[in-house]
Amino acid sequence: MSILITANTKVLVQGITGTFGARHARLSLEYGTQIVGGVTPTKGGQRFDGMVPIFDTVTEAVKETGATATAIFVPPAFAADAILEAADAGVELIVCITEGIPVMDMMRVKAILTESKSRLVGPNCPGVVTPGRGDKSHGGCRIGIAPGYIHRRGNVGVVSRSGTLTYEAVWQLTELGYGQSTCVGIGGDPINGTSHREVLEMFNEDPETEAIILIGEIGGNAEVEAARWAQANCKKPIAGFIAGATAPPGRRMGHAGAIIGGAEDTAQAKKRILAQCGIAVAETPGVMARTLLERWGK
Repeated sequence: MSILITANTKVLVQGITGTFGARHARLSLEYGTQIVGGVTPTKGGQRFDGMVPIFDTVTEAVKETGATATAIFVPPAFAADAILEAADAGVELIVCITEGIPVMDMMRVKAILTESKSRLVGPNCPGVVTPGRGDKSHGGCRIGIAPGYIHRRGNVGVVSRSGTLTYEAVWQLTELGYGQSTCVGIGGDPINGTSHREVLEMFNEDPETEAIILIGEIGGNAEVEAARWAQANCKKPIAGFIAGATAPPGRRMGHAGAIIGGAEDTAQAKKRILAQCGIAVAETPGVMARTLLERWGK
């Protein structure tokens, strides 16, 4: 099993004819993802690379293809409307890769999605990968921009605010011979769709996921909330890493959400609370996988 997506998930790409969307649509197709349609207004009726049908609207695409997930690669000014269009069409999983969406736009999206059955991952995230087993009968699913080749099918769940640290954790696991059940990059914006805690809850319920790596950073209290939930509810071994230990207070570092605003927002505070909650804390990004394996007893 896995969480969020499987090899059978039918995926749309909103913005499939743009340079960025097209590049990653091709990489996802090569990975084995079932991309069943693209959405670009005014280009309906065309085909992407001669294979994937393009539609003018998400509603039309869902009706014709049965897609249940979508990847959004549209410019920041239009991304909020793209998310809401997908939700209005009943898409179950919306993965928004777009960076730089205005905070006010995401406040509007967040409020509307609370009344929706759609789940948003992102924005400003690397996406979601459920690795395959290396053959067509056990294919994987890649939604977003994560490098597919570093993944290997296995039993470790990965959830992270950072794209590059997601890739680092995955590569370390793969190099040590341990694969991943699903890898979820939730994004580093101050307002996002899916939290660390929500992903931990899904991993906790997934029988295939036996251990978890949780990667966070300074800013907000999402990692603390997840750690306290895990202490009370999750028996699976968890290793954590918090980026930003040397960040000066009051300065945004990289991600829009990476700014210290409270006592529990610092890297030091988060690391202390994670440890108190029974999570093994990696002191450097280079030992995330080994820290998990030590806690796991492998």
